[in-house]
Amino acid sequence: MVEERITDGRRIAELLSSEIDGREDGELARFSVTNADRDVEPTTDGARAYDITRDDDRFARAFVQEDRARLEFEAGQDAAAEAAAEVDLRVRPKATTPPRTLVFVESGAEVKRATDVVQAVSRRLEDERV
Repeated sequence: MVEERITDGRRIAELLSSEIDGREDGELARFSVTNADRDVEPTTDGARAYDITRDDDRFARAFVQEDRARLEFEAGQDAAAEAAAEVDLRVRPKATTPPRTLVFVESGAEVKRATDVVQAVSRRLEDERV
């Protein structure tokens, strides 16, 4: 049996959105997908598809490119970089003000690992508050 690999950026972002918004267990129960652009078209630089909020505060933003989706973390940049590296997702810093960490989701199979990164960053931020 041949399995088809999902590498369409918009479809990957949709899968990620469903995973984040649809799970009510554990850390993900605190998250929602907001400000979704239902007509978003992938661009070379990435078009904003939606925001990911935690307890009603923006936590990350999702962007779509032709062949992948990416998450941009404004808070917890170091935690995002470490968590992404641990689950073998491509990651890099973005030198902007404020700085961001980009986590690339390049296939449908990587969506669960991306949600693991979201949860790890959330836990780290909670630990830092205590």
